[in-house]
Amino acid sequence: MRKILMAAVALSLVGSALAQQGAPASQNRAGNSQGNSELFFMIEQLQAEVRRMQGELEEQRHQLNRLAEQSRERYIDLDQRLLGVLKKVESQPAPAQAGPGAEKSVGNDVPAKEYRQPTEEERQAYQRIQKLIHEEKKYDAAIDAIYDFISSYPEGDLTVNAYYWLGEVYLVKPQLEQAKQAFTIVATRYEDHRKAADAAYKLGVTLDRLGDKDKARQQMQSVMDEYPGTKAAELARVYLAQ
Repeated sequence: MRKILMAAVALSLVGSALAQQGAPASQNRAGNSQGNSELFFMIEQLQAEVRRMQGELEEQRHQLNRLAEQSRERYIDLDQRLLGVLKKVESQPAPAQAGPGAEKSVGNDVPAKEYRQPTEEERQAYQRIQKLIHEEKKYDAAIDAIYDFISSYPEGDLTVNAYYWLGEVYLVKPQLEQAKQAFTIVATRYEDHRKAADAAYKLGVTLDRLGDKDKARQQMQSVMDEYPGTKAAELARVYLAQ
């Protein structure tokens, strides 16, 4: 920008000088006065434009710094919320069975228990989360909505699904440590749930992306052993083969 301004000023001066060379003295004096006024006016305009652009750059720099700070604060907040969820889950008793005959097998010697069924309001809240993830791709908003959902509707069938999708969103972002924690909740705390096999497989994927190849292989083998005949077990077999 500075070079462009200097070139513009230089061209203006040269043009003014050339125009004055063939003119009479009286015209030169008048031309000098007019040229100087025009040149002064032009320089003032250019300086004003430079000041304006400098102001815009400074404002943009300030906004970027503010956004970066907000992102750091939000990351810390979400990380603390996930740690809080982990502590809360660990302190709660295991989900109770609904009654005799409620169990059904979801894997190798893993009985499935009946979870609290969602209300209509709960279903709608869960659908809003799904829309944020799959249609709108607003992952940060989805993370906030999932935490609110887990807090509002604890220990329900869709609550376990929400934990699973929390891991999926963190995996996409990617925030791998948070994804690992979310998948671990489903795979270990709710190993009787229908999403446990998928969460166990995605935990293996997350470990692999974190660079822990040995634990990733062990996790995939565990999925094959504990959930034979499931889609997750087949995916784990393919993953190991690759």
